[in-house]
Amino acid sequence: KVKCRKDIHFVEWVPTGFKIGINSCAPKVFPDDDLGQVSRSCTMLSNSTAVQEAWVRLHDKFTMMYSKRAFVHWYVGEGMEEAEFSESQESISELISEYTELQTLCEESTGEEY
Repeated sequence: KVKCRKDIHFVEWVPTGFKIGINSCAPKVFPDDDLGQVSRSCTMLSNSTAVQEAWVRLHDKFTMMYSKRAFVHWYVGEGMEEAEFSESQESISELISEYTELQTLCEESTGEEY
């Protein structure tokens, strides 16, 4: 879809939207692994509103565990402050709302769902 339309929208803090890296070193293959031996590897990081679903799942799991105070004592014992948990939760909520807003704008302008 993106190639045909040549109309790409990304959140402000990732203006290019993607990064590709090719490594000429062969990746390590372990015995009894499903991956085959190859001479190169490629990694791609991209930004799409589809990642919003993953953030929502992460936020829901974090909220559930934090509401039960699961593992909080470990992090506090290592020097983390409890306020950082709330800040993290707010940051993820803001990230989700940015993606939701961008997705809504894209759907309205194209009439399609991403």
